[in-house]
Amino acid sequence: METLTRITFNPEVMGGKPCIRGLRVTVGTLVGLIAAGYSKEDIINAYPYLELADIDEALTYAAWRVEEVEIPLSLP
Repeated sequence: METLTRITFNPEVMGGKPCIRGLRVTVGTLVGLIAAGYSKEDIINAYPYLELADIDEALTYAAWRVEEVEIPLSLP
């Protein structure tokens, strides 16, 4: 997978959820807007401090995260 440089994690920003460049815009927000039918241009108009590359990377991260498998640990 390519290196993601625009996705940040900070426990003090949005409860540690993956955000865009440390801003208070989560990956989930962007993915949700795309899923709701908003275009990338609509999102940029609503959040003018975002860039198209931010949206593209949010989608890349979300696709990678969905493919990740979580295996529960069995404790002794």
